[in-house]
Amino acid sequence: MSGSTLTSAALDERRRRILFRAWRRGLREMDLVMGQFADANLPAMSEAELDEFERLLEIPDPQILAWITGSEPIPPHHDTPLFIRLCSAPREALARAEGNA
Repeated sequence: MSGSTLTSAALDERRRRILFRAWRRGLREMDLVMGQFADANLPAMSEAELDEFERLLEIPDPQILAWITGSEPIPPHHDTPLFIRLCSAPREALARAEGNA
């Protein structure tokens, strides 16, 4: 089970492939971050955002996790609105979960 809440049936082939890759990163923490972000954002992403998200999926888990947690600075070419949304997604999910507790 992937954990995905987004059905791939209504997605085009590219988005299905991205969704699969987002939920199967290697580190479970990154599966959750990237997968949940994909669930929430993938259907509405523009072609440029899809290109950027695919590039982010190529980055090794330890590196992107370090950027997300702030233990390493985000390289300028990755410091984009999409990446900022990705970084804020876990905090927003936690805030929602705490609000429902």
